[in-house]
Amino acid sequence: MNRFSSIFSQLLQLFPRNEFQRAVNDHQAERHARGFTSWNQFVAMLFCQVARANSLREIRNGLKSCEGKLVHLNCTAPSHATLAYANQHRPWELYRTLFFQLFDRCRGTLDNHPQGRKKFRFKNKLVSLDSSVIDLCLSLFDWAHFRQAKGAVKLHLLLDHDGYLPKYAVISDGKTADITVARQFWFEPGTIVVIDRGYNDYRWFASLTERKVLFITKQKDKAKYRVIEQRPVPQNRNIQKDEIIILTGVGAYEKCPYSLRRIEAVDPSTGEITVFLTNHFTLGASTVVAVYKDRWGIETFFRYLKQNLKIKTFVGTSSNAVHTQIWTALIALLILRFLQVSSRFTWSLSNLVAVLRLNLFTYRDLWAWLDKPFDTPPLSQLGQQLQYI
Repeated sequence: MNRFSSIFSQLLQLFPRNEFQRAVNDHQAERHARGFTSWNQFVAMLFCQVARANSLREIRNGLKSCEGKLVHLNCTAPSHATLAYANQHRPWELYRTLFFQLFDRCRGTLDNHPQGRKKFRFKNKLVSLDSSVIDLCLSLFDWAHFRQAKGAVKLHLLLDHDGYLPKYAVISDGKTADITVARQFWFEPGTIVVIDRGYNDYRWFASLTERKVLFITKQKDKAKYRVIEQRPVPQNRNIQKDEIIILTGVGAYEKCPYSLRRIEAVDPSTGEITVFLTNHFTLGASTVVAVYKDRWGIETFFRYLKQNLKIKTFVGTSSNAVHTQIWTALIALLILRFLQVSSRFTWSLSNLVAVLRLNLFTYRDLWAWLDKPFDTPPLSQLGQQLQYI
């Protein structure tokens, strides 16, 4: 007879308990714990994300209503006060560690999956870097200063274009400039980093060039430069100019003494001219434009994150609670993206999270359900029925 645990339990199997406990010990997350374990907290916060619970009481009541099905999860439904205290005091860095561990596990699977294959022919690693502001109420989150009457934190994300998975994330206060966080990132030589105008910084461009890291961005409107070479443009590709330039603005050459490549492209639908700047000299001009357009994947990721998971309203008001909830949201979205790519059914991410929410405690084989979510499950092979004599 085929027996399965609940779908939620099978999702949690992506986090081996020995590896989880090692992370707990490394962060001393249970140094002063009395009964309520970090695993209990993680299960509750992941349930908050996937089930879209709006408050601590909804988390508690949702888990308590399934109390009989929590035995195989090795946890109990916490009181809202216990969970609130844990979110406020237990280090959020534990969940950052869990995120990176899960990413490594998912990355290895996607490397051998058709949807994990590269979209472009070049062998360079392609990533996008961007940020998104998460608004907070300043009267409740008085530590999150952003503007005079508004609070916020900012989520900085590095998206891997192989599978469009979040590779790294940093949470800062709302006032932190994007370039300040960008300078903290380390990239392997040969990586292509796609960024928008908010990251235009000539010293950083020089630093990337010295480390053999390639970048593609849009040029500032008022940037001054001198053309030192005109390159031939491809026919019928909407490319107007392909030039090698030297920056000549005030102090620009001192900050970035390297030659750069400037490409002018026309949007065929609007006729608008867009100017791109890169230190990659071997890619075709039309490929450079296509790579920058693929940066839209990170904008889509932020939209999915805010629309499908609990990241716009929070169940705690402390900085630690907010960080904990954002990192569990990133973990949940990484799980959803992994399930979406691993399934043979054509899921949209919004449909997947909606249907999954209704089947969290259904006893089905997760992978069979993902491939055929609306089929009737096979009947268990029961033993032969005894006959009355």
